[in-house]
Amino acid sequence: MAKDSGIGASIKRREDVRFLTGAGNYTDDINIAGQAYVYFLRSTVAHGKLNAVKTEAAAAMPGVVRIFTGADFAEVGGIPCGWQITSRNGEVMKEPRHPVLAHGKVRHVGDPIAAVVANSLAEARDAAEAIEVDIEDLPAVVDMKAAIGGDAPAVHEEAPDNICYDWGFVEENREAVDEAIKGAHHVTTLELVNNRLIANPMEPRVAIGDFNRASGESTLYTTSQNPHVIRLLMGAFVLGIPEHKLRVIAPDVGGGFGTKIFHYAEEALCTFAAKALNRPVKWTADRSEAFISDAHGRDHVTKIELALDAEGKFLAIRTNTLANMGAYLSTFAPSVPTWLHGTLMAGTYTTPLIYCNVKAVFTNTVPVDAYRGAGRPEATFQLERVVDKAAREMGIDPVELRRRNFIPADAYPYQTPVAVAYDTGDYHATMDKLVEIADLKGFEARKAESAARGKLRGLGIASYIEACGIAPSNLVGQLGARAGLFESATVRVNAAGGIVVMTGSHSHGQGHETTFPQVIAEMFGMPEDMVEIVHGDTARTPMGMGTYGSRSIAVGGSAMVRAAEKIIAKAKRIASHLMEAAVEDVEFKNGEFTVAGTDKKIDFASVALAAYVPHNYPLESIEPGLEETAFYDPSNFTYPAGAYACEVEVDPETGVVDILAFTAADDFGNIINPMVVSGQVHGGIGQGVGQALLEGAVYDSNGQLVSGSYMDYAMPRADDLPSFTVDHSCQTPCTHNPLGVKGCGEAGAIGTPPTVVNAVLDALNSGGINVPHIDMPLSPARVWSAIEAAK
Repeated sequence: MAKDSGIGASIKRREDVRFLTGAGNYTDDINIAGQAYVYFLRSTVAHGKLNAVKTEAAAAMPGVVRIFTGADFAEVGGIPCGWQITSRNGEVMKEPRHPVLAHGKVRHVGDPIAAVVANSLAEARDAAEAIEVDIEDLPAVVDMKAAIGGDAPAVHEEAPDNICYDWGFVEENREAVDEAIKGAHHVTTLELVNNRLIANPMEPRVAIGDFNRASGESTLYTTSQNPHVIRLLMGAFVLGIPEHKLRVIAPDVGGGFGTKIFHYAEEALCTFAAKALNRPVKWTADRSEAFISDAHGRDHVTKIELALDAEGKFLAIRTNTLANMGAYLSTFAPSVPTWLHGTLMAGTYTTPLIYCNVKAVFTNTVPVDAYRGAGRPEATFQLERVVDKAAREMGIDPVELRRRNFIPADAYPYQTPVAVAYDTGDYHATMDKLVEIADLKGFEARKAESAARGKLRGLGIASYIEACGIAPSNLVGQLGARAGLFESATVRVNAAGGIVVMTGSHSHGQGHETTFPQVIAEMFGMPEDMVEIVHGDTARTPMGMGTYGSRSIAVGGSAMVRAAEKIIAKAKRIASHLMEAAVEDVEFKNGEFTVAGTDKKIDFASVALAAYVPHNYPLESIEPGLEETAFYDPSNFTYPAGAYACEVEVDPETGVVDILAFTAADDFGNIINPMVVSGQVHGGIGQGVGQALLEGAVYDSNGQLVSGSYMDYAMPRADDLPSFTVDHSCQTPCTHNPLGVKGCGEAGAIGTPPTVVNAVLDALNSGGINVPHIDMPLSPARVWSAIEAAK
């Protein structure tokens, strides 16, 4: 029987009431009396020497308060990078300065040159048009292979070859991998592109700076997934503001997908300007501006080789990847193609030898950083595409080939050859569930029906694993992280028994205000509406690392549990005194404290009141109050996994692809709210379909973003997607966090792209059209061209 409360119940999202009734409080909804408005003048060329920025005429225009240029920020720090990678030769990565406003050079279309502050946005925009900018055009480099070819212009003088780092992993495996590939019975080779994506969350970025002259405190309101990290990076490394004098508030955030993790120049500018002008300053991006100012995602070019024996057992994998960093290093950019990618190249398989080489490349394009999945989709796409190609080349059913190489269910904990150790999993179980619920046995009949209508029907399969809850801090510190990756929570019990949880995690669509109370309500035996969640304000929450990498419940939820356990332990001491019993005899269950072997009991609300009215317990041994804080640093990643199937129809005359069915069988460990989990998977699948079939950021040779609006960048629409079949009944709980949870937010975006591409290629190849690979997005033009080329 389905639960109606607590852990495991499909409770409706409480935050949706305000979102659906227009009562949300987003950053752009905030307006401060006397605020001015910012308009950024951005570079229209991809690469150039910035000879002069003349602002005199613009500064004299109506309503202009002040114009800032790069010269105003010459004495402050650049936008910092939060992760340092060391090349395989021991050299530290090249880390050129990323100025708040361009100074000396512009390096991509959209690079901010000047910021006009005026009494109205219209006046700021008009004045920006009057700024005279003298830019000496320089040759731009967009293509990564060309960028490292020897004669390419240098994006940064500090990296004359345009290589940020040359990373090898696992370096000691390299020779053994080479030998295994040379001696293998069969080697499948595939060159592929992981297409550049533009995140496009529903809410564009906004920043509002405010300064209190009386207290000397700066406040930044911003659309951020991790306000404490922004406070740390901007305060300590850019503007030099002590943390106790800097408050960062991220109210309701309308989607992030990774793009709102990072510290951006606009946040620093607005905070700096508010203090300089002693006046609130507000900037809101428009959609076209977001295309050239928000960090992009993916953009890898890879050659992968898979060595197999005569029975189809995997022997070795070798990959060589070029990863685009864009013009500057964004906050977590260096970690994405390395530690978030190379460590997942084992996938769900027992491949004994793996070697990955990644060269990170500077180009005259928008910086690239984490986008939903961040490194794991790139690894999964490479792996699941080459496995599918190997199955076709060796004449082995793609499901069977995967089964032959799955890590056995009794092998855990399983040490992979790429550093990470999986604690639990059962990939045969998720594949079995997929075969059942996707009705793979009935596929041939459905294929025949499609053929009768002149369509090619294909079936795509993929198996994925991801690493969530990036941790532990001591490990990621060794890998180059410049911040801890713990999470925090403060649990405060009020005198009347209600609970407030202040969490360092942040919600931008995940449903924390619903799921977090389910955990607390279960622990304390109370209704969920007695629990309030506070997040997104550095002045009201303990220092935390925010939300990304599907870490909210696994890391943030675990911190919350640890703080609640401290509360319960203290409450037991109070209850034992009130009931005149030994504390070791007191039990707590369903909201009541009882004494074992007696009928003595007292409810939690009474104990809470006694904590704040301490007339009747010994102050020398128990402090008044009932409030505790916990910082949780995981001992390992969590490892969600699953198996996906997709059925498509391809029109051989036009190349149009229709997705007819999509099935996902996921293992997320223990589930807090099944409805919320299903919604997260639905969203991830939608974004994965977008990458596979529709989306792709395209630059011309001069560095102009030709897909710079929704007229040219194809986002998935409702009629591009079928109804999904989603199952998460295969549960192998995580062994190292108190909830046994693994995370679910990125799974759909990781497993979907190879599943869809495999389905399209199956349709073509099983229909007699020999097409080994098509790079994403598989637009009708690309599919049709591949069909024609194969004739």
